[in-house]
Amino acid sequence: MKNGFFGFCGAPLFGMLALAVATVSSAAQTPTPPATPPATPPAGASVPKPAVTEPPAAVPPEESLKPSDIAARPALVLHSSANWEEGYAKIKDGLEKLRAAAQKAGLKPVNHAMAAFTETDDAGFKFDALLPVEAPSGKPDLINGALLGATPAGKAIKFTHTGSYDDIDTTYDAITAYLDEKGLEATNVYLEDYLTEGKDAGDQALKVDIYVFLK
Repeated sequence: MKNGFFGFCGAPLFGMLALAVATVSSAAQTPTPPATPPATPPAGASVPKPAVTEPPAAVPPEESLKPSDIAARPALVLHSSANWEEGYAKIKDGLEKLRAAAQKAGLKPVNHAMAAFTETDDAGFKFDALLPVEAPSGKPDLINGALLGATPAGKAIKFTHTGSYDDIDTTYDAITAYLDEKGLEATNVYLEDYLTEGKDAGDQALKVDIYVFLK
């Protein structure tokens, strides 16, 4: 009985195997059509070039670099200093202290926080953290070493830096080159107006106007 069962199944099975081998052999012998070569544009036709994103210029166009008179505004001031490594963190700390002082004194901040740089050397820099506020009606009670003063005033050229504070030296290098090229002499005061503050020195969201005061 077993021989009959295997005899019945064996013939069709061998036939199927033979058919499968023949099919594979036939497929292997079928040549693969060659790949279609890329289309060649006709002679004289212009070939479109890939779009290239230009990096933002460190120095804006000439027409936007005309000196203008910057007026002083009432502000809370905090004198401070920092080494280069901790620079932006120290600036942020100073601005937060001024905001806390303004809140406690009931003073309303106006526009953006700022920092005025008054002295630099190889080790670091001295600066004034600035928070413009509405002029108080009397003498406010201030904390955190804050003083009532004013933002710098005078004739200045405005530049803009967009990107991390870690990369702001590139913009200052471009500013220095521009001043040298135009024969302009700057004072020792540079004012940074933080349009968008970065969370830290590496935050690419930072946008700051840099006012260079001229002699």
